[in-house]
Amino acid sequence: MKRFMPLALAVASANLAAQSLPVEHVLVSAPLQKQEAETALPVTILTGEDLRRSARSTIGDTLGDIPGLANASFGPGVGQPVIRGQQGPRVTVLQNGTSSADASSVSADHAVSVESLLADSIEVLRGPATLLYGAGAIGGVVNVIDNRIPRQRVEGMSGGAELRHDSASDMDTAVIRMDAGSGNLAFHVDGLYRDWNNLDIPGLAAREHDDDHDDEHADEEHEEHEEEAETTDGYIDNTGGRTRSLTLGSSYHFDRGLVGLAVSRLENDYGIPAGAHGDHEEEHEGEEHEGEEEHGEEEEEGGIRLEVRQTRYDAKFELAQPLPGFDSLRATVTHTDYEHAEIEGSGEVGTLYSNESWETRAELVHTEIGGFQGALGLQASVGEFSALGEEAFIPVTDSRNLGLFLIEDYRTDNWIFEAGLRVDRDERDPEAATSGKRDFNSLSLSGSAIWNISDTWQTRLYVARSERAPSIEELFSNVDGTGPEDWIEHAATAAIELGNTDLDTEVSRNIDLSLHWHTDKHDFEVTVFYNDFADYINLMNTGIEVDELPVLAYNQEDARFYGVEVNSDFTLATIAGGQVRLNVFGDSVRGELDNGDDVPRLPPRRIGGRLSWSGDALDLWTRVVDAGKQDRVGANEEPTEGYTRWDAGADYRLSVGGNELSLFLALRNLGDEEIRLSTSFLRDVAPEAGRSVEAGLRYYF
Repeated sequence: MKRFMPLALAVASANLAAQSLPVEHVLVSAPLQKQEAETALPVTILTGEDLRRSARSTIGDTLGDIPGLANASFGPGVGQPVIRGQQGPRVTVLQNGTSSADASSVSADHAVSVESLLADSIEVLRGPATLLYGAGAIGGVVNVIDNRIPRQRVEGMSGGAELRHDSASDMDTAVIRMDAGSGNLAFHVDGLYRDWNNLDIPGLAAREHDDDHDDEHADEEHEEHEEEAETTDGYIDNTGGRTRSLTLGSSYHFDRGLVGLAVSRLENDYGIPAGAHGDHEEEHEGEEHEGEEEHGEEEEEGGIRLEVRQTRYDAKFELAQPLPGFDSLRATVTHTDYEHAEIEGSGEVGTLYSNESWETRAELVHTEIGGFQGALGLQASVGEFSALGEEAFIPVTDSRNLGLFLIEDYRTDNWIFEAGLRVDRDERDPEAATSGKRDFNSLSLSGSAIWNISDTWQTRLYVARSERAPSIEELFSNVDGTGPEDWIEHAATAAIELGNTDLDTEVSRNIDLSLHWHTDKHDFEVTVFYNDFADYINLMNTGIEVDELPVLAYNQEDARFYGVEVNSDFTLATIAGGQVRLNVFGDSVRGELDNGDDVPRLPPRRIGGRLSWSGDALDLWTRVVDAGKQDRVGANEEPTEGYTRWDAGADYRLSVGGNELSLFLALRNLGDEEIRLSTSFLRDVAPEAGRSVEAGLRYYF
């Protein structure tokens, strides 16, 4: 019996899936499109059954258990990826090589507008990737790759559908995908529908703080704390939502290449966990309420909800031998119209965000010259970001970027050498009375070496010097506020955030060293990295409060990050016709500022393992992750406790009418652990899901 991939990959790669030997993944995110073993870039590739098993409702949750990666959750509707402790504007999320063009880098409560359940593969470049994708990739890149513009000719029609249910939030998800074609024309359609309710958790939503008193006053203080936090027991209020997406695409193939177009529409509505935004206005206007009854009725109106709408247009062109001396040309153009409204409990729009952007990217691969292979690249983007309304704290800003890059590699005997450079010009032009236009010039360089010591041993060295221009929110948050009376709360973090128009580019000097051992049945890799930042831009808690709101300020000082990542996979035995495999993994990252403080919101030390049995029709697996206490939390921040999470699952494949049906079951957080992610702004008021069951089926035709 054939082994099957996740829905998107199974349909797009049906012929490959039928082969008995695994197909080496080609790294789409790199212009030379090498296999993973041919580049020293620290890369993680999620595809095949690994992607099917890991795919969740958010990209952060999908990637969160991979060494070097973590999830910055903001309730079940939002999960932003964290790469080696970097998140927000330092991590670039791409859709087929161009920006997701949403508002996720502006705020922790803004969802990333990509769907892992529709992906063929997800490629993560860990560490600086500014050379390939510009300033926002100084922490890393997540490239979600799908088949919206069919990359190959298609004859006839194939497709698949999936239904799944997750008990933690009563989440139902339906996915459908079809690819069809004849001759030179190929077509693609996919759609997704998801809805969910409040997230179930073990215990209270708000974290219980330790009391130093054992008398009756301790209980009174505890009750007062619960009332202030407006906590719930067993669930997180206002965390339901609904997502709908539809994508249509086509491509025309000719002898030397292809041209294609696609359009997609995303509608994503979700609630922000109760306690995230606080109720400061109610506290300061309490005299207007006539009593608890009236106050309770006001609460029943509901909390903050986000209504996201995005329309995206993609065009793609590929041509072999476009000019003498060049092997191929790849070019993409993307236009994205994004907006979301933050709806208050009263139904009024508090803030309306919009981001309209154009982005183009072209890569020209030259023929071999004296043993060197390489590519020239251009990336350009223009966009207007706006946040309008009484709660808007970032001015309307026009942004423009132009980047040029060159990469080369050289191979000799058992060595592969890579080198590259990139120059960028970034412009930020705000409509702010107190701030003018800012321009930034950036230079990024990288070099690497791969030594194939033997058929089974390989070592990789990667060094990079990367530069990043400040983002809009880092520069211009609350810049029009002349004093505390004018500062506007950032409701997502229940804090006041102050930008700094004097920020300069930050410079990262990074080194990675990896040792890789592999055989037909075993694989082991360990990576150590060191990242030295000059003028690191950091959002620090000042310790000052205004109207009981903490004041956070962007500033710059040097910083250092260092850590280790381990991943291994061993075939232990063959039992009852199936392979028994053991995967052992772990990671650790530290971040320190020059003043001696720890960098806030870093993931804890983690170690884990996965034991599986895989037969022709049945797979069984169990997984454990142990995360340590994170007590290196930065100035004026609270630590998070460690946890141990057990998961288990089964997959069963059978033939129905000549087509394939796959049934799957996953039991998550079997111990019903209280898990609060140190990477999340909401760790004090919104833990992760408790014990849950996820079950579903996939049908391929």
